[in-house]
Order: sequence, then C-alpha cells, then structure tokens
Amino acid sequence: MECKHAWLNASTVADSASTRAPSVAVISSRERRGLQARPVSNASRYNYAPGGKSLPHRHGQAFVVGYVLSGAIRSRVNEGDVRVFHAGEHWIEKPGAHHTMSENASDTEPAKLLAIFVADTKDKNLVTFDRQ
Repeated sequence: MECKHAWLNASTVADSASTRAPSVAVISSRERRGLQARPVSNASRYNYAPGGKSLPHRHGQAFVVGYVLSGAIRSRVNEGDVRVFHAGEHWIEKPGAHHTMSENASDTEPAKLLAIFVADTKDKNLVTFDRQ
C-alpha cells in the first residue's frame, strides 16, 4: 500500500543509513473525515532481522503505539528506562517523544513490530531520524 503522507515507507527507513534497519510495510493508512483536526491513522509492520536496529528518531506530533508481534524489541523513549518488550506487549509514545532506541533484542531470531500512528494530516514527517 502506498502511503500518501510520506510517513513511513521503504525509502524513509532506508534513509536511516543503517544497513541493519528494519524493513517496513504500511498495512493501513486512513484519513478520518468530518473531524475538526482531521487525524490520520497509520499502521505499519517493521521486520527486524537478528541484531537489526533503527537509528534514534522522533515521530512528529503523532501518538504512537508500538506492539510486538513476534520476538523481542529493546526500546527506550526519551530518558526512560531501556525495556525489552516481548510478543503481545506494547508501549505508547506521546507526541514529540524521542525514540532513542529501537532494536531487535536478539542476535539470532527475527522480530516484528506493529506501529500504530495517529496524527493530524498536516504532520507530514512522522519519522525524523537524528543527525549522526
């Protein structure tokens, strides 16, 4: 599915300059009409290879829910604790949060993450990687 808001797509993730960056597939992207703020929801699946990781990043003013589909994901948001989330567990990122760590907790098994974004249609850059 093509994501018309340029939030999350293969080139966005590849731009992270990491050879171990997860692949991403947009599962759903819908604009909610009839609401004053016109939010858009987006669900994307990230496939992390063993040892795979993404660079530190932010998600604009989106609310984000990360849900682990399989394997285990090591995550840190803002200055919070580093946590490992296993299949069936989730975390929430508030608008403006800094996702400082997102990686497969295993060097031998793959992991899959479902990321659900809710944002205003005006928020075009929902994945902004830190400058390295």
